[in-house]
Amino acid sequence: MVFGIFLCLDAFLYVFTLLPLRVLLALFRLFTLPCYGLRDRRLLQPAQVCDILKGVILVICYFMMHYVDYSMMYHLIRGQSVIKLYIIYNMLEVADRLFSSFGQDILDALYWTATEPKERKRAHIGVIPHFFMAVLYVFLHAILIMVQATTLNVAFNSHNKSLLTIMMSNNFVEIKGSVFKKFEKNNLFQMSNSDIKERFTNYVLLLIVCLRNMEQFSWNPDHLWVLFPDVCMVIASEIAVDIVKHAFITKFNDITADVYSEYRASLAFDLVSSRQKNAYTDYSDSVARRMGFIPLPLAVLLIRVVTSSIKVQGILSYACVILFYFGLISLKVLNSIVLLGKSCQYVKEAKMEEKLFNPPPTSTPSKPPSKSQSKCKPSQEENLSAAVTSQPSHQKENVTPLLVTSNSDQFLTTPDGDEKDMPQENSELKHRSSKKDLLDIDRFTICGNRID
Repeated sequence: MVFGIFLCLDAFLYVFTLLPLRVLLALFRLFTLPCYGLRDRRLLQPAQVCDILKGVILVICYFMMHYVDYSMMYHLIRGQSVIKLYIIYNMLEVADRLFSSFGQDILDALYWTATEPKERKRAHIGVIPHFFMAVLYVFLHAILIMVQATTLNVAFNSHNKSLLTIMMSNNFVEIKGSVFKKFEKNNLFQMSNSDIKERFTNYVLLLIVCLRNMEQFSWNPDHLWVLFPDVCMVIASEIAVDIVKHAFITKFNDITADVYSEYRASLAFDLVSSRQKNAYTDYSDSVARRMGFIPLPLAVLLIRVVTSSIKVQGILSYACVILFYFGLISLKVLNSIVLLGKSCQYVKEAKMEEKLFNPPPTSTPSKPPSKSQSKCKPSQEENLSAAVTSQPSHQKENVTPLLVTSNSDQFLTTPDGDEKDMPQENSELKHRSSKKDLLDIDRFTICGNRID
């Protein structure tokens, strides 16, 4: 859980720190293109196209959020009854999962459409409709998260704290809905990733609630200690529910606790292998997709709340903002370094490093993974490439996948054909078959209760 939360934090910090710099570099290349001539067939590299699209979506949605009145929404929600707010909060949680599920498909379709070869015959509606769909999705998802944060803020500010108690008790309903169902290791992996994403989102919502409350009390430090017990109660109830839920699921389904080391190694392998040269988006995107975490709507809402809560006036204030930005960059770089180092350690402990460094025997073009491809049975290189990263890519000459298959590999994505040719003991084959399926899980689906 801790490792996954730091992965989400890394993807979230990327939006505020490195993405603006990459957008500026892409725009600089675009404006200085006449100086270089038209030697390259592409105006921009695919990674730069994706960066510009992300930046434009963020800017457009940020200005659209100014037309949403937070204060009016707060008083509208506060005027509702407690039971109605409880039902609204449950509906918002379900809607958030559904939005995250098809929102990643919308963004991936946009990236693939914008970066595909121009010679290819298009079988889709085009870049501009996909772009408007992505803008509409990010805007609606940001409004959904804002309503969630507003409901939580109303619960914090209620006098008898009854709504906050009901919302915390709502976490224990997860135990009833999950514990008494049959879970395989793959389903437990999905649910664990969903819990990581949900917990990180709750942390950001609590941060937004604290910012809004501190603004109302003129940033009085004493009011922070009034909010602190409620924040601790919400976090403690979430952690306690997750502990009880996972403990009884593993008990009733005869799953050992060692499976969480395999889950952590799977996330670590995703992080290490996504550092390949032919990746067209940031490496944190592929790992964030594994957990169903989309940072763009959360980033839009947080920027909107921070800019409306904090007024920047004077040279000293701008200097503090610049120093804070450099501090965020330092935190992002430090977090990335630590995560990469720990990921390499977990990969070595799981004996997966051979998959990363073996030279490929032949060069085959990589293909973009999609749901339709995951349902059919691709070749070995395509299956490994789709299991490693779900970043949008296109066919390109002399692009060599980093991962290869070998008879000595014992890793999650080993094809079934290799297992038949390897004489091993039944226990070892059972262990390999159980580890093999973890990275083949549909990373676009974050509903942890789905049983295939």
